[in-house]
Amino acid sequence: MHPTLFAISQLPLRCVNAALDLHVGGSRREVFFDIDETYPALREIDRNADSIRAELMPLLSDWEDLPEYHVVDAAQTRISSSTPHRWKVFLLYAMGEKPAVNRQRCPQTCAVIDDIPDLFQAFFSILEGGKSIPAHCGPYRGYLRYHLPLVVPAHNPPNIRVKDITHTWRDGESILFDDSWEHEVHNDAADLRVVLIVDVLRPMPFPFHAVNRLVSVFIRYLYGRGLVKNLR
Repeated sequence: MHPTLFAISQLPLRCVNAALDLHVGGSRREVFFDIDETYPALREIDRNADSIRAELMPLLSDWEDLPEYHVVDAAQTRISSSTPHRWKVFLLYAMGEKPAVNRQRCPQTCAVIDDIPDLFQAFFSILEGGKSIPAHCGPYRGYLRYHLPLVVPAHNPPNIRVKDITHTWRDGESILFDDSWEHEVHNDAADLRVVLIVDVLRPMPFPFHAVNRLVSVFIRYLYGRGLVKNLR
């Protein structure tokens, strides 16, 4: 999506966020979540970490040929290209859209994520050594973000700050957090950091869940399709 159109799309999302805040708590909402209590289905990804990593490794043999994030999604230009070094992505699922060529290279990974209820988005996030991601906020309260670290440098391991909590990634130790809080990433190591990112619709009761499902349909057609189109 073009950055200008993305900025315009934030206006209705802010209204929806305000409505969802009646349930999620607004400025009092949680930052990190217990996966077993909040979204236990995500543990199936944990259990398949070895097979997911096995499909990832061939991709990393030519990781420099993979697209940078702002090439796939121009709305991410500020956070993707404003700091030195590269942030590559390998998209597997985008709000219901399925990039066929990418998915053919990772069939076992896609089989696992496709079984996750209310899947919203999934991709491998590959940070070059020395790459940082500046502070930013996800635009929408309606999803939670899961990270499964698959490649983490042992020396000077990278970290993520979400609101006022800093977390250092460890191989295979997944986390779940609210992406709409301000967050930033630092990979000060010399090597790649690779995380499988999976976004899922935030668990909420009716009518909030119904609103969330409806908004996700609009996002698919206004946003998700454009991401997949940019891969062709």
